[in-house]
Amino acid sequence: PPPPPLPPDPPLFDPAELRGVVPSDRRASYDVRAILARLLDGSRFAEFKPSYGPTLVTGWGSLGGRPVGVVANNGGVLFHESALKGAHFIQLAEQRGVPLLFIQNVVGFMVGREYEAAGMAKAGAKLVTAVSCATVPKLTLVVGGSHGAGTYGMAGRAFSPVFLFTWPSARISVMGGDQAAAVLADVEAAKRARDGGGEWAPADRAAFEDGVRARYEAEGRPAFASARLWDDGCIDPAASRDVLSLALEAAVAGWWARGGGGGVPPPGRFGVFRM
Repeated sequence: PPPPPLPPDPPLFDPAELRGVVPSDRRASYDVRAILARLLDGSRFAEFKPSYGPTLVTGWGSLGGRPVGVVANNGGVLFHESALKGAHFIQLAEQRGVPLLFIQNVVGFMVGREYEAAGMAKAGAKLVTAVSCATVPKLTLVVGGSHGAGTYGMAGRAFSPVFLFTWPSARISVMGGDQAAAVLADVEAAKRARDGGGEWAPADRAAFEDGVRARYEAEGRPAFASARLWDDGCIDPAASRDVLSLALEAAVAGWWARGGGGGVPPPGRFGVFRM
């Protein structure tokens, strides 16, 4: 069996306050450290590279007496530096045999000529490679958006975390409803112009966009995902610490039963990183 956990210290901040930490307006910003202060034992968090790639917060803490490495979105977009920091931290956690907790609120990787010229695709590939190849237990909590390729870089369902939970504030889709409405409206407008349909009336375009937003809102809700077993349940934010502690204990027990336990991984476990 795995070694017994240390006695857990309650957070310095009441976990019940997690119900009010994330704004109801998903476009509003907040500091993910406020969530960590209400999840981790004693609210202790040793942050890794706090000034580098600040849209991704990484660091060490403990949950239910078990050490855990945290990878949390803080700003929604993953930049070049954020992806490299995440890949670096995940490799360290794998080498130390420390389970990983991903806290998702991501709209994707940053796009644009400037960022792509700087190697955004390569940096993103490194993060996805690190997530794919890490063998330590991975837990994922979706507290906000889970969109685009950022879902993969943050250990979404396709990357087989041991447990994946959502909050009622979570939304899961290929992109956000507003972005999808704008993109699909542009595609439809171009199609109409190509087919000789004439100029699209503003009111008709607005109605089209409203329909897209409504569909994305309905099918992106956590209940829609839970009904299709895309997650392991939509949980009360105030219960997150208890749920994640139990899930981590189960994940660690299963990992040890499969021969884990913190040994140094053999060379080449992470495959080839794009340089």
